[in-house]
Amino acid sequence: MERIMIVGNGGTGKSTLAVRLSELTGLPVVHLDRLFWRPGWKSVESAEFDRLLAEEVARERWIIDGNYNRTMETRLARADTVVWLDFPRVVALWGVLRRNRAWNGRTRPDMGDGCPEKIDAEFLRWIWGFNRNNRARYRTLFQPTPTRRLVVLRNRRELKKWLDGLENGG
Repeated sequence: MERIMIVGNGGTGKSTLAVRLSELTGLPVVHLDRLFWRPGWKSVESAEFDRLLAEEVARERWIIDGNYNRTMETRLARADTVVWLDFPRVVALWGVLRRNRAWNGRTRPDMGDGCPEKIDAEFLRWIWGFNRNNRARYRTLFQPTPTRRLVVLRNRRELKKWLDGLENGG
């Protein structure tokens, strides 16, 4: 694993997994939210985001966490491993609520500077509809190839088991 792409619903632990995989592999982490968001929850222009992402994807080694469906194929073209956290939406929602409680009003390390943790109705709707809106397309898009491995983890227990296997050389 040299170029790992992590996707999944909000609150499933993509950024936490990215950091943990970095500890295990030594690969640098790129959080898409840090590339996309500027202080006050202002997004960068699409062209600027694409330029920043292209620089990161061109590197030889990386872990990139985040969805950003518009740029999915850019990352997928270079990834040798896709880790899809395909958790139930209730688990994702619970994860977002726990994260909000822990970080409310403060900016997480995986988020753009000046973007304090918050929850609003739009974000909760996005979480609730994520699987319905993305799962079928992801199943098609993330097919394993001779040069790309797909790891689908459906709950935190499977995630822990997979990480334990990596820690033990598997």
